[in-house]
Amino acid sequence: MLTVRDIAKMIDHSLLRPDMTMEEIREGCRIAREYDVASVCVKPSEIGICVKELQGAAVLVTTVVGFPHGGAATAVKVFEAVQAIREGAVELDMVLNIGRLVSRDFAYVENDIRAVVDAAHAEGAAVKVILENAYLTDELKEKACRICERAGADFVKTSTGYAGSGATIADLQLMRRTCGSKVKVKAAGGVRTLDQALAVRAAGAVRFGATATRAILDEAALREAAGTLEETGC
Repeated sequence: MLTVRDIAKMIDHSLLRPDMTMEEIREGCRIAREYDVASVCVKPSEIGICVKELQGAAVLVTTVVGFPHGGAATAVKVFEAVQAIREGAVELDMVLNIGRLVSRDFAYVENDIRAVVDAAHAEGAAVKVILENAYLTDELKEKACRICERAGADFVKTSTGYAGSGATIADLQLMRRTCGSKVKVKAAGGVRTLDQALAVRAAGAVRFGATATRAILDEAALREAAGTLEETGC
């Protein structure tokens, strides 16, 4: 039987909407603390607010690198990563260079990812690489997963949430079977209900990005109390 905590610790509570106010960021951190989620994901400029609001909580601080299109120069991504870690981020969600991947410039993509991963790992931080599957064929999704694994990424992630589509069960299954066991899978984009959260868990994801954290976990608490919070098949 699952618990609410099992679901909560899959959630990266997303606070990335471009027009979010400082008070909305603080309120999002309070929700994350209340529900004891895995992490809060904020824009780099808001890391300091997040660190302050989450002091003493078992909630990690996550930020983004090369977001949302992945087109920044590698040196800029590395600078973003190091700066973010120095300000308190312990996980980085990095967008790979989508255009270079689609152009099949695989060496560039791998070197870009490895540079950020090496810089982050040297500081004890984890890296999730966003593939942005909406723009990719299945062949390129598989290629990207293998590149991420060779480059030392900790996670592969489906989406930024800003492309035409987000996580799909088929993509999560593809990513899980393509990557080795050391690389975890994260879903992002479209996980708004408990049933969707359970479905991505069944497909192999161990994290998912969410803005509907309260609704998902309140429903999980109701089902846990009723003894009906259960794993589901895909």
